[in-house]
Amino acid sequence: MTSNPGHSIAIVPVGSFELELIEFISSEIERIFGFPCEIMPLLNDLSFAFDPNRKQYHSTLILEALADRTSPTTARALALVHVDLFIPILTHVYGEAQLGGKACIVSTFRLNEGHPHLNMHQPYLGRIVKEAVHEMGHTFELRHCKDPLCLMHYCRNERDVDRKTNELCRYCKILLDDELKKT
Repeated sequence: MTSNPGHSIAIVPVGSFELELIEFISSEIERIFGFPCEIMPLLNDLSFAFDPNRKQYHSTLILEALADRTSPTTARALALVHVDLFIPILTHVYGEAQLGGKACIVSTFRLNEGHPHLNMHQPYLGRIVKEAVHEMGHTFELRHCKDPLCLMHYCRNERDVDRKTNELCRYCKILLDDELKKT
């Protein structure tokens, strides 16, 4: 897959993240979407998105702030956070994306069986990477897929995430290829 020369995908860690995780996410994004990745400190404080009643962070507000901070040469931006995310209609989300937009976010908070700061064991690392690529897929107009093995399948729990492969199904690959031709 080819990407627009001069454009990259910003990986935006908010808080402390192991370099191994960021490199793994970057390599998977480059493999699937064809864009190089750069670490960019576009966000450092999420307090504006904290909802004291829910004791969670409203992910849509974070996406808007992230999109506003990207440069014209940034194809997309992926924020990585440790905080618990929500959207008003759900109790929590692993991540969120602007469908066809520039920004997406993934939280580690609920991807490690309720222990967000444990070491990087394989299921945890794999879950974060899968959800990062999933959310990035939404920015390229990919919707949820019915195939439970496809990266674009909607997941309700960690077992669903673990069941997914690290690949797009044939149908989603075709949709992505069509979308990448437009960029």
